[in-house]
Amino acid sequence: MKNIQFYRTVCGITGVFTVSPETVKNPDIREQAAGAIAALAHRGPDSNGIYCGEYCILGQTRLNIIDNTAASDQPFYSKDNRYALVYNGEIFNFKELRADLAKKGIAFHTNGDTEVLLNLYIHEGRQSLEKLNGFFAFAVYDTVENSLFIARDRYGMKPLYYSISKGVFYFASEMKALLKYPVERRLDYSSLLQYLQLNYVPAPDSMLEGVKKIPAGSCAKIKIVEKDISFWRYCKESYPHEPSAYTYGAAKKEFFRLLDDSVQKRLIADVPLGTFLSGGLDSSAVTAIASLHKPDLMTFSIGYKNEPIFDESRYAELVSRKLKTQHHCFMLDNNALFEDIYNVLNALDEPFGDSSAVPMYILSAKTRAYVKVALSGDGGDELLGGYNKHRAEVRLNHSPFFKPLAIAAGPLLKILPMSRNDTFGNLVRKASKFAEGASMNAVERYWRWASVAKYNEAIALLQKNRFGETAAETEVKRKQQLLYNLGKDFNSLLYTDMKLVLQNDMLVKTDLMSMSNSLEVRMPLLDYRLVEFCFSLPAEYKITATVQKKILRESVAHLLPEEVLQRKKHGFEAPLLKWFRTGLRSAIESEWLNDGFIKEQGLFDANEISGLKQSLYSASPGDSVARIWGLIAFQNWYRKYF
Repeated sequence: MKNIQFYRTVCGITGVFTVSPETVKNPDIREQAAGAIAALAHRGPDSNGIYCGEYCILGQTRLNIIDNTAASDQPFYSKDNRYALVYNGEIFNFKELRADLAKKGIAFHTNGDTEVLLNLYIHEGRQSLEKLNGFFAFAVYDTVENSLFIARDRYGMKPLYYSISKGVFYFASEMKALLKYPVERRLDYSSLLQYLQLNYVPAPDSMLEGVKKIPAGSCAKIKIVEKDISFWRYCKESYPHEPSAYTYGAAKKEFFRLLDDSVQKRLIADVPLGTFLSGGLDSSAVTAIASLHKPDLMTFSIGYKNEPIFDESRYAELVSRKLKTQHHCFMLDNNALFEDIYNVLNALDEPFGDSSAVPMYILSAKTRAYVKVALSGDGGDELLGGYNKHRAEVRLNHSPFFKPLAIAAGPLLKILPMSRNDTFGNLVRKASKFAEGASMNAVERYWRWASVAKYNEAIALLQKNRFGETAAETEVKRKQQLLYNLGKDFNSLLYTDMKLVLQNDMLVKTDLMSMSNSLEVRMPLLDYRLVEFCFSLPAEYKITATVQKKILRESVAHLLPEEVLQRKKHGFEAPLLKWFRTGLRSAIESEWLNDGFIKEQGLFDANEISGLKQSLYSASPGDSVARIWGLIAFQNWYRKYF
C-alpha cells in the first residue's frame, strides 16, 4: 500500500459477496457493479474505485472533505492486503481512536479516519463499533476467511440496502444502485399499506419484497450467503437508559457542554463549511454554538416570496444578525419550485412522500454552490419533544379538562374547513386530529398522530384483489414491532419517534436530498453521547405543558434573539396545495393520477383516487394534500422502475 494521506469522505458504497468464484468472474456481474457505482456518482463525484476479489466485489464513490490530496482511493486495503474496506461516513473521534491504537504499537501511514476504522475493526472486531462517534455504513472483506462484515451507524444516518438472490449478497447505499444487480422487482403490499398511512416505509423493509434495509445500530458477518441474514445490535438501545441524578441546573450545563463538544467535532473540514439556518430553535442553537468557534461562519436558508404562512426567513435573518454570520437566504418563487419538483422525484429510489424533501433539495442545491459541508438541527424535535403531538400528549396527561373538551369538540371540528394552506384551516385540521387521538389508547393515538391517513383510508385506496389477509396481518405485526416500547412513560414516546419518524423520514430526507447535490450534512444533536444523556433525563427537563425543548431553549437563551426563543414550532413545509391547484394540476390529471393509468396499473381503486382528488380541490382539503403528494412520489417511482 502506498505511503500517502487519506482523508475523511462521505460517499456511496456498493458490493457483491458470494461463495462461488464463478459469480465474481462473470463479466455481467462486474458490469452490473460498475453500473451501481455510476448510479452513486452524485454521492461522491470526486473519484471512484472498485475491488474484485475471488468471492467479493467492492465499489465506492468519494466526496472529498478532509486532507484533500488526489492520491487517496477506496477500496482501502490493510498493509498485508488481507482486508479491503469500502466506507461511507465520518468518524468524528478518529484522532482519539488513532492515538489509542498507536499506543498499542499500530503504525499509521495516513492522516484520516479510514485507516483508523479498518485497523480498529481488525484488532477489535465488532466491539470496535461501540467506540465510533459519527455516521457510517461500511463493509470489510476478509480474503483469508472469505467473509464480509457489514455495519451501519447507531441511528441510521447513512443508508444501506441489501438483497439476497441465488446465493449472492448484494448491497448499496441507495436502492437505485442495488437495482443495477439482478434483484427481483416485486412489490411488498404490506409496505405499500404502511406507506399509504405514513408516506414512508419503515426499516428494515422497503417497497420491494426482496430488498431490505440494514437496521440502524446493527452489523453482520457473512460467511455463507443464506436466505436470511442475522444482524447483531452492537450498541445498547438509548431507551430505557439508566436515570441520571442531575438536578435541572446541572443537567442544563452538561447538555450545553455535550452539544458544544459535538458541534466542535463537526466543524473540522478542509473544505468550505456552513450551517442550515431555518430560524427554528434547533438550527439556530447549532448555528449559535458553531459561531462561537468559527467567526466567519456561513449560514443558509430559503424563503417563499408569496407564501407568508410557509416563510421563516425573517427569523433566520434575526439569528444571523445577532450572531454576525455570513448569511445567504434564497427566496423562491413558484417557477423555481416547479422546476425542482421533478428533480426531487427523480432523486427518490424508493417512494417517499414527505413534501419537505422539496425545500430540502433546493436548500441543498443552493448551499452546495458555497460549501461542501453543512451542519443541521436534525434530531432536536424527536429528542426533546418538539412536535405538536408531544405538546398534545403532555396536555392530555396533565390537564383533567383537556381530554373531555377535545372529545366533545370533535364533531364540530369535522364540519369546519381544514387545510394546510391557511392559518385557520390548519388550526382546525390539527385540532380535529387531536380530538380523534384523545379518545384512543396510547398506541392507537401515536399511530394516528404519526400518520397522514387512517388504516381504513389507506386500505380503501388499494384494489381488494391486490391486498389479502396475509398482507394485512403482516402490516399489523410490523406496526407492533415499531411501537413495542410505547406507553411506559413520556421518554418512550420520544424513543418511538427516534426509531420511526427520525430514522425513516427525517434522516432519509436529509441524506437523499443533500447527497443528490453532493453536499454532506452533519447533525450535532445526534451525537450518541448527547442522545444517551437526554434519554437519562426526566421528561419534565425536556417538555412541560407550556414549554417544549426546555433544556435546549434555556441552554442557548443567552445566544439567541428573544423572538426565536419564544416562537412556536414551524414545520419545514412547501405550499403544495397551491401548486396542485395551479401549475401541477395538469400533471396530476394527465400523468400521475390519470384514470386510465390507474386502471391499467391495477393497484389502486380508481373511485377512491377520484374522491381524494375531489377533496384536494374542495374548500376543505384536510390531509389530502399530503396523501396526494405521497401518491405522486409512488407513481413516479413505479413508472421509473416498473
